[in-house]
Amino acid sequence: MTKITYAIVEHDGGWAYTANGVFSEPYPTHDAAAAAARRAAEEQRVPGSTEVIQYEDESGKWHEETAAGNDRPATAIVDKT
Repeated sequence: MTKITYAIVEHDGGWAYTANGVFSEPYPTHDAAAAAARRAAEEQRVPGSTEVIQYEDESGKWHEETAAGNDRPATAIVDKT
């Protein structure tokens, strides 16, 4: 199972959270960034519907596969403040 970790960090004159090396938008307070990270983590765990998806890989080849809607990642929040 995939795991996504959200980390609360100081960023761009305020606070943000990161996941997989990507920053969220900045928030004015630590508490606001932490609340946004909790919402994002909760949304990642919500199951969706099973869908057929198409995507192009880095070599330009197209693929089609079925993405299970119940295959959701585990999430965690790290806050070292």
